[in-house]
Amino acid sequence: MDTLEAAERFVRVWERGWAAHDVDALLALHAEDCVHRSMPFRSPHRGRDELAAYLRWSFEAERVTDVAFSAPLVGPDGVAAAEFRVRSEEGGAAATLAGCVFVRFDAWGLAVESRDYWHTAEGHQEPAGRLFLL
Repeated sequence: MDTLEAAERFVRVWERGWAAHDVDALLALHAEDCVHRSMPFRSPHRGRDELAAYLRWSFEAERVTDVAFSAPLVGPDGVAAAEFRVRSEEGGAAATLAGCVFVRFDAWGLAVESRDYWHTAEGHQEPAGRLFLL
């Protein structure tokens, strides 16, 4: 599968899947032996089972009100990146999470490796400057 096609599908499914907390839809984007890192100093989640556990834990207390992803930026060797912004409520308090995901796809368009960098802020807001730089 073409990297741009895989990246566009990844972003589209993550946008809908995150909003609905649809773990199965998100897992279907990843290879069985994928490696996902959430933030640079956390231990990686290896394989779909560990990724599923992480996603369920992440979604547990979150009530999403809006998710937006940028169009992906595609590089060589099956690599792509996209920015994202998620508005949610946790414990009755509004919050915004904004960040970027880097993904490497295999020949079938499945994510074999991904890494997220993100930051949260109180309230529903937009990141400073343009929403998406890409």
